[in-house]
Amino acid sequence: MANMSGSSFIAQTLSGYGVTTVFHVPFILDKALVEMEALGIRRVLCHTEKAAAYMADGYARASRKPGIAMAQSVGAANLAAGLQDAYLAMSPVIAITGRWPPDYLYRHAYQEINHWPLYEPVTKFNAYVDTVEQIPIVLRQAFREATGGAPGPVHLDVLGLAGELATEPQADMKVVVEEPFTRYPAFRPEPDPQSLEAAARRLAEATRPVLVAGGGVTASAAAPELVELARMLSIPVATSLNAKGAIAENDPLSVGVVGTYSRRCANEVVSEADLIVFIGSHTGGQVTHFWQVPKAGTPSIQIDIDPSELGRNYPADVAVLGDAKVTLQHLIAALRSCKSDDQWAKRAQQHVKQWRETFEPLLASDAEPIRPERLCRELSGCLGPDAVIVSDTGHAGIWTGAMMELTSPKQQFLRCAGSLGWAFPAAMGAKCAARERPVICFTGDGGLWYHIGELETAVRSGIHVVTVVNNNRSLNQCKPGYDQAYGDRTNGDRGELWKFNDVDFAEVARSMGAFGIRVQRPSDIRGAVERALACDRPALVDVATDIDAFAPTAHVPR
Repeated sequence: MANMSGSSFIAQTLSGYGVTTVFHVPFILDKALVEMEALGIRRVLCHTEKAAAYMADGYARASRKPGIAMAQSVGAANLAAGLQDAYLAMSPVIAITGRWPPDYLYRHAYQEINHWPLYEPVTKFNAYVDTVEQIPIVLRQAFREATGGAPGPVHLDVLGLAGELATEPQADMKVVVEEPFTRYPAFRPEPDPQSLEAAARRLAEATRPVLVAGGGVTASAAAPELVELARMLSIPVATSLNAKGAIAENDPLSVGVVGTYSRRCANEVVSEADLIVFIGSHTGGQVTHFWQVPKAGTPSIQIDIDPSELGRNYPADVAVLGDAKVTLQHLIAALRSCKSDDQWAKRAQQHVKQWRETFEPLLASDAEPIRPERLCRELSGCLGPDAVIVSDTGHAGIWTGAMMELTSPKQQFLRCAGSLGWAFPAAMGAKCAARERPVICFTGDGGLWYHIGELETAVRSGIHVVTVVNNNRSLNQCKPGYDQAYGDRTNGDRGELWKFNDVDFAEVARSMGAFGIRVQRPSDIRGAVERALACDRPALVDVATDIDAFAPTAHVPR
């Protein structure tokens, strides 16, 4: 035990848990931030609290460690809004905020609202910290909650506008680092033998099984086992966006991303299966295209670390509670003597071949303005073997999910779980965690506008992320809906609802001190991206794309 301030304890604990970067908007835990500098923790000053949360999220997903985001009381509501993506994607972000003391309550204290309830829907653990003596207990619990079981965000609301009332006093405290909770998964629970045996038996009996890999495969680092099981039994593999790249997308057994942001071939194969094996998947609305792929009643096995997910949307014929990696290892051992039949795999390959033939003209298109499909092909060719691609939602998620190809096991795909604008700050956070790896953000102009000010943060902080902008000067994904709303009306300004001014983002980037280049010809894409990757500073590649290019809608087999 040592007598120290709460600020010192927090800084030393974060260092002990392996945190290398914190993301903040002042004024919060100021003395702790000073102590962090001496411990080698990087402090990234952000322009908005929401961006700080997104950066911490990207950091957590790329590093497999908790990400830290902090804001003072008045910014706490903004920070809470930024946790939505981390919550939906089960990313271990620890949010720390300050709040005015109790004697300020109910008196219209300056800039104060009761922000604690805002964190309830977007966290696993939401706690008050009122005294310095609480800090050791609650901070360790924050790491346990963030990384234990299915990971997710937590929130600590510390007394004082900047948390000073709980962190400046001193107490006798000992820094204790619980090693399992420095990363995720913290533990790997074993499946029970009976459910494992039942799953192996059903899988051996199936003639058209499909493995559907969810984010739990990524969280568990279970990709090698997924691929081994698939190859051993010649089983096609579909993935959610969160598991994109878990199997190389040029592998004969890969059918691509399934669900809403998908390839048609993946939806076709999953719909034809006589057994679906959901691995670490919530079986939510996107991966199943609102529970249409596969159809209700399709026999299924579900493997998950969270018992509340087993059978939630598709009543499981066999429910297996366990870590994805460990469970797949047991299935491989149990099925090693099982004979494989590649006829079903060949059928799946035909679907993939037809999809590739259908989209080849667009993937190879020389049209100007540039087709997004061609942009995705060229960008795929620029990815190094250990590249991290960070994708926004909407059209960006569909284009990257369906058209980009990850072919190396060390490549990583991080996707937005729902909040447009997430990708650029998240890519910055990912780059802070993976400094030696190329990190490429794929977003549209609509997504970039949300947090374009963080370009200055990237330059000031030396965060050398490459941002590729699918710039169609609009939110054109919304156009069909507005056209439907207008109906047969010939008057009115439809474009007012979804079009932007045409802005040269490369010029904006250069004005902030970043590398910027604008691309208007398809043949120039690869060279521009390669220059951006080699420039050793934050870079932006602004690609002028077709405003009338719409991503394919999800295919639902009849």
